[in-house]
Amino acid sequence: MAEMTFTDDNFEEEVLKSELPVLVDFFAEWCGPCKMLGPIVEELAGEYDGKVKIGKLDVDANPTVAGKYGVQSIPTLIFFKGGEEADKVMGFQSKEALKEKLDSLV
Repeated sequence: MAEMTFTDDNFEEEVLKSELPVLVDFFAEWCGPCKMLGPIVEELAGEYDGKVKIGKLDVDANPTVAGKYGVQSIPTLIFFKGGEEADKVMGFQSKEALKEKLDSLV
């Protein structure tokens, strides 16, 4: 499954009610580090297909969810399990660092 697009409208259904753990990449189109992180997140979406739901949320287009979770700098990645925030990292992350966090959720 390719990475998903999360929005203010589908966040509750796709993230908070998900039976799988979820990784949400909070980003913006104009953000340089976000563009560097994008391909890594896409690769992880393929590698963790069926185990973790992975997707992006554009903070400019979806300010409600970003505000609710206190996203003030991007990229911010929040890991959810059972509808609750399980972990959060800010700034560019290596694929290995993200895999460690994902492995701890599955």
